[in-house]
Amino acid sequence: MRYLSAFLLFTVILLWSSCRNDFESSPSTGNINFSTDTLFLDTIFTNIGSSTYRFKVYNRTNDDFTIPTISLEKGESSTYRLNVDGISGKSFENIQVLAKDSIFIFVETTTTISDQTTNPEFLYTDRILFDKNGNQQDVDLVTLVKDAIFMFPSRNTMTGEIGSLSLGVDSQNKEIKIEGFFLNDDQLHFTNEKPYVIYGYAGVPSGKTLTIDPGARIHFHASSGIIVAKDATLTVNGSISADPKLLENEVIFQGDRLESRFSNTPGQWGTIWLTAGSTGHTINHATIKNATVGVLMDSNDGSTSPTLTITNTQIYNSSNVGLLARTGNVLGENLVINNAGQVALNCSLGGTYNFNHCTFTNYSRIGNGFRELPTVLIDNNLQANETDIVIADLREANFKNCIIYGNQELELLFNKIEGTTFNYNFKNCLIKFNDSGNKFENDPLYDFSNTLLFENNITNEDPNFKSPFKNMLNISEDSAANGKASTPTTGTDILGISRSTTAPDIGAYESATLEQKN
Repeated sequence: MRYLSAFLLFTVILLWSSCRNDFESSPSTGNINFSTDTLFLDTIFTNIGSSTYRFKVYNRTNDDFTIPTISLEKGESSTYRLNVDGISGKSFENIQVLAKDSIFIFVETTTTISDQTTNPEFLYTDRILFDKNGNQQDVDLVTLVKDAIFMFPSRNTMTGEIGSLSLGVDSQNKEIKIEGFFLNDDQLHFTNEKPYVIYGYAGVPSGKTLTIDPGARIHFHASSGIIVAKDATLTVNGSISADPKLLENEVIFQGDRLESRFSNTPGQWGTIWLTAGSTGHTINHATIKNATVGVLMDSNDGSTSPTLTITNTQIYNSSNVGLLARTGNVLGENLVINNAGQVALNCSLGGTYNFNHCTFTNYSRIGNGFRELPTVLIDNNLQANETDIVIADLREANFKNCIIYGNQELELLFNKIEGTTFNYNFKNCLIKFNDSGNKFENDPLYDFSNTLLFENNITNEDPNFKSPFKNMLNISEDSAANGKASTPTTGTDILGISRSTTAPDIGAYESATLEQKN
């Protein structure tokens, strides 16, 4: 009996201590505090949902209080959606906040631009009102909404199957497919009037050319990209602005997440894929960023002319490789590649390559920040499967006036299998190759004193980049690359600045006085 009485007493105490009436607290009296007075939801495309944003509502008083109402000013017609203390909706009543405590409010939106305005972009705003019938306080909501041209595969209305492109067959003779669609004739000209948002792979059909105008903006959803078929061509016609410090006329390829925290996130989309047999590609004044592989080139078109000419272009933040060319024929000038999870430039399975005034670097912090591979990798072989290795001639790989650098000791490596041609030459380049362990001391591939392979190069001296981790590869007047390029020379750097005729600089940028360096 004594134990039963003790148990009953404990139960009564427990119930008494836990049963407090949430409505005993007094209403708020304009004494709510917020972690922000304006919540900016970054930029979104029309009809595409935003990320979820949040802010805090504080009760900094010594007493519990209840917020009588929390609601969107535009009510049920608002395109914003709220979640208040775990409850979804657009209006709420009697939300209690304990003394010296806080609650979260989560906000997201999906807005259709055609419902609001005829302009290609506009600011959509609303307010969250707290106690609108008494001591009203508010938090402003602001979102920039952009109109866009959306491209995506068809969907079978009966089966729900999404359209795909065939990539041939695998070793078991099974068809390989990739989610995507072929562009129609009226879709083969991308202008700068509106951004393009692509879902899946947009295929350029055989015999056709995709032309992209200066200032065009192309955004890709996850696992999406452009794929160019046999006998098809990609032409990217970016141009320099009147002010060389501005790049509004460049063509930009990036992911479809416009929030600032995604601006430098690698691997948001797939690749620009130039398949075997595609031909005559030109990419000028473009930025290709945050892809898995920036540009993937399979083979060449069989002619003596470059299959890809890439100039005045930047490739940044690729989760795997910046430019991967297998048996490619590539001409590059004023090309900058930085920050790739594996290799910035991979001249793979032989081919023909000529690069002049290019900057190839890798300061990647992708994954654990450690790379097993260098900035530039040149090889003549490819592991086809567990037992077979394919080899091909490296007809030529000529690097002139180029910077090859990064945050590791060996930023240039060769992978050669004997029995094939393996021609390469580096002239007036700045190369980081600090073989502190003398691993390659007796390897003729790395004989920097052999003028047939290496001529007038600089090794292991600081290029003095402005901020390489932030993809700012401009060099200062104190750079080891300053005035060390070959002469005579003509033309401009990647920013349109004329190169010195007497002492041009190595790399894609002419030197300048830099305001900051990180």
